[in-house]
Amino acid sequence: MLLILTEEQKMLKQAATEFLQTNSPLESFRELRDNNYKSFDPKVWEGFVEMGWTALTIPESYGGLDFGYTGLGQILEETGKTLTKSPLISSILLSASAIRLSDNEMLKAKWLPELMNGKTLMSLALDEQSFFDLNLIESTAVLSEDNFIINGVKKMVIDACNSNYLIVVARLNDSISLFLVDSNSEGVNIKTDILMDAGSYSSIDFNNVNVPAKNQLNIKIEGEKILKSTLDIGAIGLSCEMLGSVQAAFDQTIEYIKEREQFGTKIGSYQGLQHRAADLFCEIELCKSIVIKALQCIDNEDENLSHYAHLAKAKLGEVLKQTSNEAIQMHGGIGVTDDVNIGFYLKRARVIQRLLGDTNYHLNCIAKQKGY
Repeated sequence: MLLILTEEQKMLKQAATEFLQTNSPLESFRELRDNNYKSFDPKVWEGFVEMGWTALTIPESYGGLDFGYTGLGQILEETGKTLTKSPLISSILLSASAIRLSDNEMLKAKWLPELMNGKTLMSLALDEQSFFDLNLIESTAVLSEDNFIINGVKKMVIDACNSNYLIVVARLNDSISLFLVDSNSEGVNIKTDILMDAGSYSSIDFNNVNVPAKNQLNIKIEGEKILKSTLDIGAIGLSCEMLGSVQAAFDQTIEYIKEREQFGTKIGSYQGLQHRAADLFCEIELCKSIVIKALQCIDNEDENLSHYAHLAKAKLGEVLKQTSNEAIQMHGGIGVTDDVNIGFYLKRARVIQRLLGDTNYHLNCIAKQKGY
């Protein structure tokens, strides 16, 4: 396929740009941070629902728009530009995708409409270490009559403090399974921290938590298959947000060096800065192609989806780190102060780079796929 957007996807992206610039500019991010690190603005989230963005990947048979992940990717990219905080990643990109991939029809029929309508929020509880590694899942689920008993500890759960339900990854009979757990269940203890990007991330203890057997996402298909596909989709979605942040940080930096004067000369006239800006421009253009190819792989159910998911997350992590670093350096000392917004992109970069695996993790996955 051509690495371009359709007219409908372009219109969706333009609508997202206008909505977010009006309702959730960068100053809104600052206001949420200064308002006791509020997780998101409920009015903006309602706007997401009204615009139909939460329904883009939900099949029509469950009341969704079935517009595809390429469409959702455009929304995530625009949120990256304005650093808009919302449950879109936790509830829609990750949780709704996991349920959509499930073969538990009862769960799909009940919860996909709820997620789409924004009435219910969910989070994926996966990580158990201070770093991302699928091979280090030690949480357990044991079947006892009509319930599963879950024990374990999860870390870095995105927006768990706001979520009504958690999709918990645990080992069942030496295999991976996924369970929908009410966050208010007895034995669930949630402790939330605020990281440098002003986002809410939780550590959760599960102590003999009873979960109805009907809440298991994987019935006949392997839980590991659902999980890997969900994580591929998640990595690509995060790459979309990272692409938006890369573009915004680059654009703001270019505007700054065009205006900033030093020794009576615009600093943008210095060849050294021009070369660095040109290098970033080329990298960003490459990132655009990688991201749209990865999104198309999801919608086309391409057998190479995993490869492009790893490629997108690895490349965007590398370029976002480079761009945010260069942005601070070109701004000079003021770039690390709270007087300008450019520092927010650096802080978000440091967190999102590591969510669902950092650049080195995904490069290692690509190397394994290639037989190294």
